[in-house]
Amino acid sequence: MRRIPIFATLVVLLAVATMVSLGFWQLRRLHEKEALLASYSQARGDSAEIKWPRERQKQLELLYHRVRLTCVKVTGHSSIAGRSASDELGMAQTAQCTTPDGGNALVVIGWAEQPNAGMGWQGGEVHGRIAPGPRLVADPPLAGLKAVAAPDPAEIPNNHLSYAFQWFFFAATALVIYAIALRKRLR
Repeated sequence: MRRIPIFATLVVLLAVATMVSLGFWQLRRLHEKEALLASYSQARGDSAEIKWPRERQKQLELLYHRVRLTCVKVTGHSSIAGRSASDELGMAQTAQCTTPDGGNALVVIGWAEQPNAGMGWQGGEVHGRIAPGPRLVADPPLAGLKAVAAPDPAEIPNNHLSYAFQWFFFAATALVIYAIALRKRLR
């Protein structure tokens, strides 16, 4: 009579337990992400303007809020792929700014079809929204550029439910495969 292999069984059960716990972790993350996205949507609807925070952590906490900052010095310009407010593909024009308190801020000053269109902008008062990065998306745009698509929390994926189902499926698959292997071994 053949015996059930204890070590292999323990390894499979530990793997299954890990996969199931990862599935439940993803379900918890789903609820956390839903709450985060709801707070972002609420912030996006708030018209009150606050001062650009110096600390990165505070910037991340205030994503999608309306902010203002004074760019006392532009230390660099660049362009990244982006969409205009009218959904045209092109280049988001950015400026790396120094703030009065010595902090730094990446400011998306506007949109253009070609790169380096906003090179002439040398700073000043900026109003807009904090977008992921974090970066300040100017609204209204600066340097004679067109408006960039407004940052929208609806563009952030929330796929934790599908990840949870994947982990539960992996756990079930591991159990089925191990049960088939055990059945063949015990015959």
